[in-house]
Amino acid sequence: MAIKRLSSAIFEMEKEGTMNVPAHIIATPGLLEGMRRDKTLWQLKNVASLPGIVEKALLMPDGHEGYGFPIGGVAAFDAEEGIVSPGGVGYDINCGVRLLLTDLSREDMEKKQREMAETLFKHIPTGLGAEQKEKLSGEALDELVENGLDWAIEHDIARKEDKEHMEEFGKMAEADASKVSATAKKRGKRQVGTLGAGNHFVEVQYVQRIFDEKIARAFGLWEGQVVVMIHTGSRGFGHQVASDYIHAFMPLAREKKLFLPDEELVYLPIKEELTQDYLSAMKAAVNFAFVNRQMITKEVRDSFYKVFGEKAGGLPLLYDVAHNIAKEEWHTVNGKKQRLMVHRKGATRAFPKGRKELPSAYIDVGQPVLIPGSMGTSSYVLVGKEASLDVSFGSSCHGAGREMSRRKAIHTFKGEELVKELWQKEHIYVKPKTWKVAAEEAPQAYKDVDSVIKAVEEAGISAPVSRNKPLVVVKG
Repeated sequence: MAIKRLSSAIFEMEKEGTMNVPAHIIATPGLLEGMRRDKTLWQLKNVASLPGIVEKALLMPDGHEGYGFPIGGVAAFDAEEGIVSPGGVGYDINCGVRLLLTDLSREDMEKKQREMAETLFKHIPTGLGAEQKEKLSGEALDELVENGLDWAIEHDIARKEDKEHMEEFGKMAEADASKVSATAKKRGKRQVGTLGAGNHFVEVQYVQRIFDEKIARAFGLWEGQVVVMIHTGSRGFGHQVASDYIHAFMPLAREKKLFLPDEELVYLPIKEELTQDYLSAMKAAVNFAFVNRQMITKEVRDSFYKVFGEKAGGLPLLYDVAHNIAKEEWHTVNGKKQRLMVHRKGATRAFPKGRKELPSAYIDVGQPVLIPGSMGTSSYVLVGKEASLDVSFGSSCHGAGREMSRRKAIHTFKGEELVKELWQKEHIYVKPKTWKVAAEEAPQAYKDVDSVIKAVEEAGISAPVSRNKPLVVVKG
C-alpha cells in the first residue's frame, strides 16, 4: 500500500483497489512503522472501502489492530444515506475517561499512598466479572439506561454540576431498553458501578507540568495538584449489546449481498430497522457507562473524604469523554455543512471552542481531551483545536495504545516484580486485582505516550494543557 507524507504528523494511504476514499494516519514516522507490524493498516484500508464513507478514513497515533476497525479509527458516513458498523464502535461501548479535581498537593498524597490505594480497592469492585453485592431490579436498570446521568442525579449518586461537565451531558437521547437483550440486562444488573479488568483503572495522579497556564486555569488545574482519573466503560452490558447486534447484522448483510471487505466490519444501511434498533441499544449502553463511571466517582469521593476529610475538597468533575461511540454531528465537507454519523473507536472527540455541543464552562476555551498513558508513565489533559474539524472530524487519540499483546506481556513480565519495581523506582503504589493483570498492563507493553501526544499536537488537532504522573493505581 502506498503511503505518502502530507505534513510532519499526517500521512496518507492513497486510494487504491476497493478503497472509496483515501486514509489519513496521524503519527510520527516511528509510530507509523509500528503500525505496519500487524493488521492495523490493512484494517484501515478496509474501513476506507466501506460504502458511503465521507472524505477519508482516519487512524490516530495510538492506533493498533482491533476487531474490524482498527483501534484508533475514525470514520464518518452521511446520517441519512450512510451506514452503521457496530465494529466501528467496538465491544466496550462508551469506554471512556473522566478526571476529578482535588484541593490536595502531591506532598499530601505521598504521605498516604498505601492507605488511599487500599481504601479505593476496598470500595470499588474490580476485576474480571466484578459485581455489586446487590443487583438492580429490571425496572431500575431500564430507567438507568434510558435516563443516564439524570437517573444518577435522582438517586443522589451524581451532582447536578456533574452533568454540565460530561460529553452528551451524561445522557444520549433515544436510548431504548426494549432493544436490549435479556442476556445483556442480566449481565448489567450487578455490574454497574464496577471497574472491570484489563486496562481499566482508577488512578490518583499529580499535575507534573502545565503547558498552557490560561487553559489550565479554566480547567481548574495547577502544578502539583492531585487529580483522579477513572477509565472504564459499559462492562458486560455493552459487550453483550455489541455481540448481539454484530451477529444479527450478518445474515441481513449477506441477504442484501453487501460488499464486506472483512466480515468483522459488518454493516447495514442507517435506515434499516435493525440498524435503528442497534443505535437505540448502543445509546442505552452509552448511558450505562456514564452511570458506571458516576457510581465509581461517588466511591472515589467517599474514599477521599475518609482518608483526608474536607481537606480533599469536593472532587469536582473536570470532564468525562467517550472513546467508543457513534453519533450524529454536523461537519463541513467540501465547503458544505453535512450531518454525519461519526464512528470513533479508540478515539476521543476533540472539539474546539465555539462548538455548541460543549458545556458553558468550556465553550470559550475548547473541550478537555483526557488521554491516559500507562500505570508507570504519564497521562495528559489536552484541549481540542480548530484544525481538528478539518483534519479529523473533531477527533483525537484516546491513550498511549498497546504495542505488545496481553498474551506476550504476560509471558514477558512478572506482575509482582513489576509492582515492586514501580514502587521502589518511581514511587507509584499499584494495587492490582491479580499479578496477571499487572503483567498485562506493564508500561513497556504500551507505545510511548509522549510520542502520541507529539503527533496530535503537530497535526493541530489537540494541544497539551497538563502532564500528570501516577501516584496510586487501582487495577482490575
